[in-house]
Amino acid sequence: MKRKKPSSKTTRRRPRQALYTMRLYVTGATPRSSRAIANLRKLCDQYLAGRYKLEIVDVYQQPELAREGQIIAAPTLVKSFPLPLRRFIGDMSNTANLLAGLDVRIVVTKNPDANTNNK
Repeated sequence: MKRKKPSSKTTRRRPRQALYTMRLYVTGATPRSSRAIANLRKLCDQYLAGRYKLEIVDVYQQPELAREGQIIAAPTLVKSFPLPLRRFIGDMSNTANLLAGLDVRIVVTKNPDANTNNK
């Protein structure tokens, strides 16, 4: 019985992108907390699709996690990975600041038909 030789070919893999690990601390179902959740989920789905893990912590239901995370205001977003650790306070409505703080690079593609001149 002949054995198959292991393949000497190596498969090329795309570099793995970092999985963003974040925790959003909120205070119940207040309007500001609800806005922060909605804004952050929209941003993550649009710019980090498939590359993020988001945990939402209600500080009223889990005060020990708020103490552990040294949370003094809510809503607060804590990005723990990739490093460096970052904190954002507010309703997460300033997308440009969040993207910059999260160090998310946006790839802009040019539409070749957009710059044609019809003379």
